[in-house]
Amino acid sequence: MLILVAAMILLAALAVVFGLGLAFASDFCHVDVDPKVEEIEDALPQINCGACGYKGCAQYAEAVAKGEAATNLCVPGAEGVAHQIAAIMGVEAEAHVPKRAVVHCQGGREECGQRFEYSGVEDCHAAAMVQGGPKACDFGCLGYGSCAEACPFNAITMRDDRLPRIDPDKCTGCGVCVQACPRGLIELLPVDCKVYLGCASHYKGKAVKSICSRGCIACQLCVKKTESGAITMEDNLPVIDYSKGRDFDVAVEKCPAKCFVVEEE
Repeated sequence: MLILVAAMILLAALAVVFGLGLAFASDFCHVDVDPKVEEIEDALPQINCGACGYKGCAQYAEAVAKGEAATNLCVPGAEGVAHQIAAIMGVEAEAHVPKRAVVHCQGGREECGQRFEYSGVEDCHAAAMVQGGPKACDFGCLGYGSCAEACPFNAITMRDDRLPRIDPDKCTGCGVCVQACPRGLIELLPVDCKVYLGCASHYKGKAVKSICSRGCIACQLCVKKTESGAITMEDNLPVIDYSKGRDFDVAVEKCPAKCFVVEEE
């Protein structure tokens, strides 16, 4: 009996000691949280896409609260969230530039051949690990839908020719698909940029023609025909600078491989 009482007293004493220790640790390790961080985080969509340049919504909220990040960087939240965050911070709302994802490849089944028959996991990353992938073009879309699988808004579907189709009405420009593509074929562009290059190949001439009918052959006609200088050539591929103009009609018309994609207004 005495042993039982002694054990109970010992346990009670240990409980008191541990309780005091936890209370001290809680007080010692306590970090004051800026209430603005919680308000900003509540205003964010919480998909942690990383399009803002931060690892997640919480990190972005902290950066905004500290004055280290702009209030309009949440791409999925668009203008509505930007205005909410600006109101929380007590500043004027910054202009939000809506973006959407585009695919720099038009080499579907009919346009671009295969080097071998792939029968592995239906995933672009897995396919790329097998001799660089079955696609004849080392730069083209592998066509296994990793981008569609990753899209949190179901804005991407795979067409019959094994190329992604991005629904502009569903795409928020979050950038998740950009990170999901192992070949870096997806880019976020402002929604008012209606012309872009549908190719990512750095080959030229016959090397391109032999594998893809829609591949850029680096002929530079688009560069020569664009008077504003908005199109330049880098590593055998046209690069568009939208800040210099939007006069791409002649370039689109003269391109022998029809490499440019023109979206409807």
